[in-house]
Amino acid sequence: QVQLVESGGGLVQPGKSLRLTCFGSSIILNDYVMGWYRQAPGLQRELVAVIRNSGMTTYGDSVKGRFTISRVNANNTVFLQMNSLKPEDTAVYYCNARPTRRGVEYWGQGTQVTVSS
Repeated sequence: QVQLVESGGGLVQPGKSLRLTCFGSSIILNDYVMGWYRQAPGLQRELVAVIRNSGMTTYGDSVKGRFTISRVNANNTVFLQMNSLKPEDTAVYYCNARPTRRGVEYWGQGTQVTVSS
């Protein structure tokens, strides 16, 4: 059974950093575009960042220059380094695996990130 498990969320002050980790079990990351999305209360889920096997990345406009996504396929792990955090970054962050060919898309359960003084 495929599982994506996020960790690293928590409460942090504005301007500080956090690193989120997504570990995939029973999944070969090579076969997927990996990404992070977030959802704040009352808002739609939005793209934070995605990374392809080539290493090519795409970021949401609100996080460009502050967040960095990376992946280590051999360890089935994807990271999201978040710097210069702002209160508007507060949300539940979800890990996503989208197949490069036909297949099932997977989501993690989410990890809460709260940015507040």
